[in-house]
Amino acid sequence: MKKAERQSALAEIISNSVVQTQEQLLQELDKAGISATQATVSRDIREMRIVKSKDENGVSRYTILHNVGDEKLTDRLNSTVQEVGISITRVMFMNVIKTMPSNGNLLAALIDDANFPQVVGTVAGHDTIVVISPDVEAAEWFYEQYHDALLKKHRS
Repeated sequence: MKKAERQSALAEIISNSVVQTQEQLLQELDKAGISATQATVSRDIREMRIVKSKDENGVSRYTILHNVGDEKLTDRLNSTVQEVGISITRVMFMNVIKTMPSNGNLLAALIDDANFPQVVGTVAGHDTIVVISPDVEAAEWFYEQYHDALLKKHRS
C-alpha cells in the first residue's frame, strides 16, 4: 500500500470515528484491509499533524490539525492558551507550560505551527509543554506573550 493511500485512509478514519489510541488506529486500518506497523502509523501521525484534543463532548480523540492563515493561527493559539493553559514558568531559555489534561500535544502543535523565531521547538506531554528558545531574550518574549494571556484568563 502506498503512503498516500494509507494516509488518506487514516484521515477518513479519524474524521468519521472517535479514535483515542494508536492501537485503535491500527485496528481500524486492519479492518479497512490496510496493514501497517505501529512505527509507520507514528510517522504518519507526525507528518499529518494528527494531535489529541477534546471534542465537543469532552472526549479525548485524534484530530488533524489543519493549516490556517498566520493571523487565524495566532488567534487560535491565543484562545487555546486561554482555554487550556494553567500556568507558564520561564527557566533560562525555556518555558514550561502546564495545561489541562490531554491538551499538551494540541497546544504544542499550535506553537510549532506559529513558526515564531523565538521558538526553536517544543516537547509535549499529556499536560506539560517545554518550549525551547534560542536564547534568554527570546524565552522572555514568549513568556510575556503567554503569561499575559493566562493572566487574562484568571481575571475573567
